[in-house]
Amino acid sequence: MKKITFALLALLMAATGIQAQEVTDTRMSRADNYIIVTFDLGLADLDVRSNRVVVLTPQVVNNNDTVTLPALGIYGRNRYYHYLRNGEQPISGPDETVMTAAERPEMFHYTHMMEYSEAMEGAHLDLLKQVYGCCDGLRPGEDERNMLFAEFRSPVTKVWVPAMAYICPEAEAVKERSLSGSAFIDFPVNKMEIYPDYRENVRELMKITATIDSIRNDADISAKSLAVKGYASPESPYKNNERLAKGRTESLRKYVQNLYHFPDGFIATSYEPENWEGLRAYVEQSDLAHRAEILDRIDAAGDPDKKEAGIKKAYPQEYAFLLKEVYPALRRTDYTIEYVIRSYSSVDEIRRVKEKDPKKLSLNELYLLAQSYESGSPEFIEVFETAVRLFPDDPVANLNAANTALTRLDPAAAEGYLAKAGNSPEATYARG
Repeated sequence: MKKITFALLALLMAATGIQAQEVTDTRMSRADNYIIVTFDLGLADLDVRSNRVVVLTPQVVNNNDTVTLPALGIYGRNRYYHYLRNGEQPISGPDETVMTAAERPEMFHYTHMMEYSEAMEGAHLDLLKQVYGCCDGLRPGEDERNMLFAEFRSPVTKVWVPAMAYICPEAEAVKERSLSGSAFIDFPVNKMEIYPDYRENVRELMKITATIDSIRNDADISAKSLAVKGYASPESPYKNNERLAKGRTESLRKYVQNLYHFPDGFIATSYEPENWEGLRAYVEQSDLAHRAEILDRIDAAGDPDKKEAGIKKAYPQEYAFLLKEVYPALRRTDYTIEYVIRSYSSVDEIRRVKEKDPKKLSLNELYLLAQSYESGSPEFIEVFETAVRLFPDDPVANLNAANTALTRLDPAAAEGYLAKAGNSPEATYARG
C-alpha cells in the first residue's frame, strides 16, 4: 500500500472565536483511497454559557461542493441536562462528539477518516463555529467560519515508513463490563410511591428498563448485578429529604424487581439525602451574580438546613433561580448494571460483532481481527483506532494506536497516544 502525506499551508484566521493559537498541527494524509484529517483544537478559552451549545464543524469545501465532517458539541450545564432529560439527539446529528463545558479538555485531538475522491483536489478545510441558544436556535451573529488550511493537492511522492512494533494484548479471563445512566423520576410532593404515568416518568423509567433489556436480550451477555443510587435536592428539612431519598430509592428497587424478578441481592441500593455536590458543580461553572459567596456557603461545614436557609435569605434571587431551574436536575437516580460478555475466537465472528456492537470485544479480540488485514491498510488502522476509542486509558491500546498514527505520518496523534502507552521497550522504540 502506498501512503502519501501532503504538505499543507496552515492559514488560521485571527478573528474572534477560534483564534490562531487555538488550532494546531493541522494535517491531511492520504492512504490509498482514504483521506485522514487531523488537528488539535484548543478549548480552554472557549466561552460556553450555561444555556447554550457551541458546535464546531470541520468542512471540506471545493467551490460549491461541501463535505461536512462529524462535529464537536460543547454543551453548557443547563443545555446538557436538557439534552439528557429529553433523550434528544445531539444538535448536529448522531455522529457528534458531545461533552460538557465543565468537563471539556484543554486540547481536543480531532481525527476523521473519509474516502478519497478526485473532487477533493483543490479543496480547503474550514472550521464552522455555531452558537445555539434555547430551542436549538442559532444565535444571530454568533456563527463564523475560519479556514484551517488551503488547497489540497496530491503530490507524487513516496514516503518511507519504518517498521512498527505492535503488542498483542493479553486475553481477558472474564470480560466484565458495565452500563450506567441517570433517570429523573418525578414524585408528587412528599410522596414516595412511583406513578409511571406521572409527568415524564414513562420516559425516565424506560431509560432504566431499556438498559436492562439491552443486557437481558443479548444471548452473548449475562447480567451480574444492578446498583441504584437516589439523590434528593437540598431543600430543607434534611431529615425529610433523607426519608424521601431512602424511600423513593426503595420504591424504584421494588418497581424494577416486580418487572424482572431478579434473584435476591441482585439489586443494591444507596441514597444521598441532599445533592450538594451536584449543586456545587452547577454554581461553580455558572455566571450567578454572587457565585463566589454561594460557593463559600455550600463549602461551609455545619447543619445543612442552616446552610440552605442562609443561601435563601442572603441571595433570594439566585436561590429562586436555583430552586426552579437547577434543583429538579439534582433529584435523580443513578444506575449501573454489571455484566459479563462471552469470548469470541473466530475472526469472522469477531468481524461481525465489530460491525454490530464493537463494545462487546476485548482488546485481544480486536488485535486478532487486525492481524487478518494487511499491515498498514485502512482496515488494519481502523481496528486499532477503534480499540483505543473503546479502551482510551489502556497502555497497549495506546501503543498500537500510536504505531498506526506513525504509519500514516501523524506524529501529533502518535505523541498523544504515547503519553499513555507506558514504558515498555516497544513504547520506547515508537517514541524514538
